[in-house]
Amino acid sequence: MRVSPRHALAVWHRNFAMYRRTWKLNILPNFFEPLLYLLSIGLGVGAYVDQMGGTSYVAFLAPGLVAVSAMNGASFEVTYNAFVRLNFEKTYESVLTTPVLPEDLLAGEILWAVTRASIYGGCFFLAVAAVGLAPLPHSLWALPVIPLTGLVFAALGICFALRIPTIDLFSFYFTLFLTPLFLFSDVFFPLEERLAGRWLTLAEALPLLHPVRLMRAAFRGEASPVLLWDLLYSLALTAVLLAVAARVIRRRLAS
Repeated sequence: MRVSPRHALAVWHRNFAMYRRTWKLNILPNFFEPLLYLLSIGLGVGAYVDQMGGTSYVAFLAPGLVAVSAMNGASFEVTYNAFVRLNFEKTYESVLTTPVLPEDLLAGEILWAVTRASIYGGCFFLAVAAVGLAPLPHSLWALPVIPLTGLVFAALGICFALRIPTIDLFSFYFTLFLTPLFLFSDVFFPLEERLAGRWLTLAEALPLLHPVRLMRAAFRGEASPVLLWDLLYSLALTAVLLAVAARVIRRRLAS
């Protein structure tokens, strides 16, 4: 893609200006959902589970839920919000009457989704750090993983949003795709302790698993060769999805 940084930033700024009016209402559900999971499951189930993955259960949950918070922040922006701008408000058509090209528009939307993911994930990280669940200073390595998580799910969400004909289909995306990722991506239990063989190999295709592993390694101050695989997988998947999204958005906005 050939992208004009100035035009992409203009699209980002437009979304930021709109978000600034309603941020107090928008931040509550995406921020508090993982916080409630941390409190209810961490303190509830944690009272019956002594350890998980070599640490207390609530400490095991915290890094995964930071990644989930970033996933949610990006996903809601590039699904419902992007679909409304494309199909109902006709914002994209208006933007294209300026020198902005479809690729600039896509880059601006992705950049804004990553920004929202960073806001939600960053706020949640500060919350868990404040209660001692993010040991400093090595847990600060989790901060770059937050926008990386947002980037992966911004690319996934925008690809889906550009292809569906009706907004009702987002219920399938969230219920049949994001929810299983949430439940089976190392957030609530270590996959390697419950899966084996081909099932564990199949789990490596789950896009949330890799940011969660990167996040947990940062919280623990650990490094291993598998983290390079997690990083490369996330970047490669994002690159493929953005290439697909660029082709689709050019076709959609030219028709």
